[in-house]
Amino acid sequence: MRELEVLGAGLGDLSVGSFSSLLELTPLTEVSGLYALVIGLIALQWLLRTAREARLGYLPRVAWWAVPGLALLLLTPTLDVPALFGLGAAALLLAEYWPLPYRRVSARPSPAWPLVSVLIGAVLAFSILQNQRPEPVAFVAALCALLAGMAGLLGVALYPAKGAAAKTRPSLNFQTRWHRTVTPEWPDLSVTLSEQGAHLKNISKRPVRLAGWSPAGINAWYRVRGPDGEVLSELRAGQEALLPVGERDSGVRVWYGPDKAQEAHLFRADWTPLGRADGRILN
Repeated sequence: MRELEVLGAGLGDLSVGSFSSLLELTPLTEVSGLYALVIGLIALQWLLRTAREARLGYLPRVAWWAVPGLALLLLTPTLDVPALFGLGAAALLLAEYWPLPYRRVSARPSPAWPLVSVLIGAVLAFSILQNQRPEPVAFVAALCALLAGMAGLLGVALYPAKGAAAKTRPSLNFQTRWHRTVTPEWPDLSVTLSEQGAHLKNISKRPVRLAGWSPAGINAWYRVRGPDGEVLSELRAGQEALLPVGERDSGVRVWYGPDKAQEAHLFRADWTPLGRADGRILN
């Protein structure tokens, strides 16, 4: 066991040392190897997230804030401005936890701008490294152009082919109510009540496709609509819909399907109607 610990520590020192050696060839000499490794892992995680969303037909929207966020983290030790670290971390949190960081696109995006971004980043980085006194800010800008271009190319390459989604996902419509459904162990949706009605929210980290809903105990079928009254065919992560329930309704039933799910899911939520709230008995 002791030998394994020594070997692991040696490999860790070797990886950090190799990063430090590479950094000596760049203008970012104030950036330590461990710090650069952490930023590289964050960038890799963001690219993997972008690739996963691209397979579902989504491209970055607010998630683009990750690019300037990583740039600010790199510039913090380079410019010796600690405030940049807080701004960079805030931009990364915004890109990761904003309710709708990715947007659905109806067609495969054009590869023109990602290719131009990669080309500009590569040429700019190469020219900066050839200078006797390279500019670190310009080098970070070149890295950002490369990162944004790579994310754009992933969106182009991994965007699903036309009709692929229809082949892998079952259609959700009125017939879904009468088919076999699955009640997940951990719900993808939640409900909160207000004077307007029941607010349905997607609390999962994936989009869900919506079939319809019905008040509990009533043989009805309604389409799910947003707060503005527009019919919603899906709910992105963190997005809300409004179910216009009344004072006598005691719950809702929502039929939906997560991406790539082969069976429809059923969400159940029950509560004591407002008119009988005084007579409620808690066990």
